[in-house]
Amino acid sequence: MTDNSETVNMADWKNEKEHDAYLDKCIEETATGNMDGFKKLYEETKSSVYGFALSILKNPDDAEDVLQDCFVKVHGAAGDYKSQGKPLAWILTITRNLCLQLIRDRQKQADIPEEDWEKFIGENDNISTEDNIVLTEILQTLAEDERQIVVLHTVSGLKHREIAEFLKMPLSTVLSKYNRSLKKLNEKLTKGAGYEK
Repeated sequence: MTDNSETVNMADWKNEKEHDAYLDKCIEETATGNMDGFKKLYEETKSSVYGFALSILKNPDDAEDVLQDCFVKVHGAAGDYKSQGKPLAWILTITRNLCLQLIRDRQKQADIPEEDWEKFIGENDNISTEDNIVLTEILQTLAEDERQIVVLHTVSGLKHREIAEFLKMPLSTVLSKYNRSLKKLNEKLTKGAGYEK
């Protein structure tokens, strides 16, 4: 059972730089063999890693495997980590590479059962009730690239320019897809709530 006093939510941070500095410190501690630092790093980033892996693989078991493999790699590579102020992007790059390797190895993609997404969203302490509703709608409404952009922005807290860099897309494309996704969601939510005229 996890001690909630050791888990720090993104909402508790005054700003993004402070959060990045905390993650950098956890990676430094991991590099020195400090398991407490590694545990804090895992607790702080596991939802982002799992959510991103799930958005790519569309299979909860595979996403769980990537989550574990990612932190094995993070632990092993922590000594080589060079801080550039974006530790979460470094971890998510490892996640993406593991996902792509898994896809290449298995040559398959499976649909995500809705109940598995709902379980992930419901257990994520960093996601508000409103975000739960939005994320559930995302999974049913959006194309894969749109879903990844919204998950990276909503769950992982990455800025649009960081997502563009991370997904190797032009910033204008990311913004366009994000805005289009929000319109799709708004239309679906409006229709679902009975506000359609």
